[in-house]
Amino acid sequence: MTLRGTSIGLVTVVALVGVATAQPKHTPPKTDKEKIANAMSAAPRAVAQEATIAEIDEKGQMRVLREGKGPFTCMPDNPMTPGNDPMCLDKAGMEWAKAWMSKTPPPPGVGFGYMLMGGSDASNDDPYAMKPAAGKKWVDTGPHVMVLNPGPMADSYPKSAEDPRKPYVMWPGTPYQHLMIPVK
Repeated sequence: MTLRGTSIGLVTVVALVGVATAQPKHTPPKTDKEKIANAMSAAPRAVAQEATIAEIDEKGQMRVLREGKGPFTCMPDNPMTPGNDPMCLDKAGMEWAKAWMSKTPPPPGVGFGYMLMGGSDASNDDPYAMKPAAGKKWVDTGPHVMVLNPGPMADSYPKSAEDPRKPYVMWPGTPYQHLMIPVK
C-alpha cells in the first residue's frame, strides 16, 4: 500500500523524534479524533487543514486517519518518546524519512517539516539512537521547522545543539543531517 507514492513502512518516520523505552511524560492521544487534532497541531492551520493525517501502529504499518488534498502528511505524537511530538512532512520530507528508515541514501531534493509542538530526541548526533547514551538525557526541542536534505546550506550552521533555541544541524555528518530551526 502506498500514500502519494510513498511506501507505507516509511511512516515509522514518527521515529524521526526517536524511539524510546521510557514512559511518556504526557498522555498521548488515544481516539482517532484526538490523534487527528494532535497531528494537526504540528503545523499551521492552513497546512494542517489540507494534510493527510496518518499514524503508525506497533508493527510499523501506516493507517490513514483522514485523507487530505494538500502536499503534507501529518502524524500524531509518537507514544514511544517522552514528549508530545506530532509532525507534518511534505512529499520530499516523506521520501527523505523513507530513506532514513530504510538506511538508504536520501533522494535528491529538499524536504520541509513542521514540529510546532516541539520534539523529544534520543540524540542530536545519532540518527538511530533508541534511547539517550549513558549519562545523557532526552533532548527536548521547542517548536521548530526542519529543512531536510539541506545540502551545503548546512555548512553555515552549528553542528548539534549547544543551544536548541538557535538553528543547528541535527545528525551532522550523516546522510540524514537536517536543519532544525526554532520558531515561536
